Amino acid sequence: VISQAMLTSNVKRDVIRCSTGKFLVLLMIGGLAYLMLAQRNHVPSVSNGVANGTSNKEGESTLFGGGTRLRNLWRRAPRLPPRLTPDEKATLINSIHDVGNVHVVLKWKERQESVKKAFIHAWSGYKNYAMGYDELMPLSQRGTDGLGGLGATIVDALDTAIIMGADEVVSEAGSWIEAHLSEKISHKGQVNLFETTIRVLGGLLSAYHLSGGEQEMNLTRKGPKPVVYLQTAKVLADCLLSAFTSSPTSIPFSDVVLRDCSAHPAPDGLSSTSEVSTLQLEFNYLSNPKYSQEAMKVMEHLKTLPKVEGLVPIYISPHSGEFNGENIRLGSRGDSYYEYLLKVWLQQGARQDGNLTYLYNMYQEAMKGVRNLLVRKSIPNGLVFVGELPSGRRGAFSPKMDHLVCFLPGTLALGATKGLTKGKAMEENLLTFDDMENLKLAEDLAKTCFEMYSVTSTGLAPEIAYFHVEDYSERGLDGGNKSSEYVNDIIIKHADRHSLLRPETVESLFVLYRITEDPKYREWGWQIFEAFEKHTKVDSGGYTCLDDVTVIPPRTRDKMETFFLGETLKYLYLLFADNSVIPLNEFVFNTEAHPIPVKRAT
Repeated sequence: VISQAMLTSNVKRDVIRCSTGKFLVLLMIGGLAYLMLAQRNHVPSVSNGVANGTSNKEGESTLFGGGTRLRNLWRRAPRLPPRLTPDEKATLINSIHDVGNVHVVLKWKERQESVKKAFIHAWSGYKNYAMGYDELMPLSQRGTDGLGGLGATIVDALDTAIIMGADEVVSEAGSWIEAHLSEKISHKGQVNLFETTIRVLGGLLSAYHLSGGEQEMNLTRKGPKPVVYLQTAKVLADCLLSAFTSSPTSIPFSDVVLRDCSAHPAPDGLSSTSEVSTLQLEFNYLSNPKYSQEAMKVMEHLKTLPKVEGLVPIYISPHSGEFNGENIRLGSRGDSYYEYLLKVWLQQGARQDGNLTYLYNMYQEAMKGVRNLLVRKSIPNGLVFVGELPSGRRGAFSPKMDHLVCFLPGTLALGATKGLTKGKAMEENLLTFDDMENLKLAEDLAKTCFEMYSVTSTGLAPEIAYFHVEDYSERGLDGGNKSSEYVNDIIIKHADRHSLLRPETVESLFVLYRITEDPKYREWGWQIFEAFEKHTKVDSGGYTCLDDVTVIPPRTRDKMETFFLGETLKYLYLLFADNSVIPLNEFVFNTEAHPIPVKRAT
């Protein structure tokens, strides 16, 4: 304004005549020239800052760069950007941090792809030598039917292929299901209610959802229309219902004959507690209440039975509706009872005031019972493990832990945060004292489960381990890895040294990584995967079980379990994936790793 006035008024002539005025004009012109020459370009350059890896003294990435250039002299100075809020600033810093650690992201992406390649290798062996059979015998290159002859590997592997984006496998598996499965259901003989529900029914329902059956999610455009999976699932479920309706109590019979949809108890007349209580996620997901009502009668009945600090015996009679015996354990025949107490409640929206709150209360009571009665530490190095009470509370404690028990760390962590990250749950003040106790126990048990792998010569865990405690030890039964810190803590008997390529440990590593965000769980998972690749991969296709994990080379068993594709490789893939892939607060995994969507609140 002053300059304009000087040029357009008599002030101009008056100032120029005055020597003082001349000096001031020169001073002003010199000052303006200095400002223009000293001006730097303050436009942020994110790409330059990241590419150069520059940072300021506070450890944040430098965003400012550039210098004086002749063409910039006459530019208008840029407007300053608005001041960032603290949340926006954190987001920016985090995004730059991610770019700065791009090699870490790429490392896990590459490892994820390695798991996908392993899945395709396993599938290729099955497709080439056993298509339509339940399981592959990879060494003799043939198929076998050990689960009723419904092509269990195909259905178990389908949603894994969908999640991995293995489109060719999705197309092959889906086409087989559309062409053959309904016919097989109507003609086959005896199947186990539990195994058929978790593997085949669960696999069909998960594939239905993930392929867009409810128009909320569609991870693939390959294979048949989603309704094919749902219709086949209902055909199967209608037949399986006979196990419930044929029983004189709320406890279903264990076996179903598919060709006439009849049911009968096991030869000893008993059902496994875990088997009768591990059907509800699948039957609840079917829209018709005739399915969920029959399945939920089991849980309502179990609620009324006497327990030992929430813990239950592993056998129950469908004739009397009462528990049989006093054997309490979280391994075979007991494990998924505790898992489904939590997951069925989560599936229905985890409401604290809902009709299924009793399930969560039963879960909480049981976990207190686990901590009080079953948790011990080994000697000399204090590994935390979960033992058994073969004769009930009044009998002796057994320091025996099945690999199956390694589902528990993941379940404990999921029960503590309900699928949220630990950080978010703590930030929102959602964790109780019991939640924190359970989360600590989960991390301790996960370490023990991992050490069951690293203590052996092959790096793979045995089916069963015993732990050295004050009143129990055996010499000469270690895992073979003499360099392990825990070689004297873990005892592996000769009859228990086999590996079935089980998923429970990597399942818990996946859940714990999602919840704690601790990268050690990914590293442990990668070590286990490398051991699978080194010792169980069959060149012609597929992976084989082992007879003895404590010696190298290990003796092999000629079988690839369906859950290696349906669970083990799926959990490893998700362990290395982004947390947004099948998020834990939107899905619950059935006990065969088939993701079922959580019911949303209305």
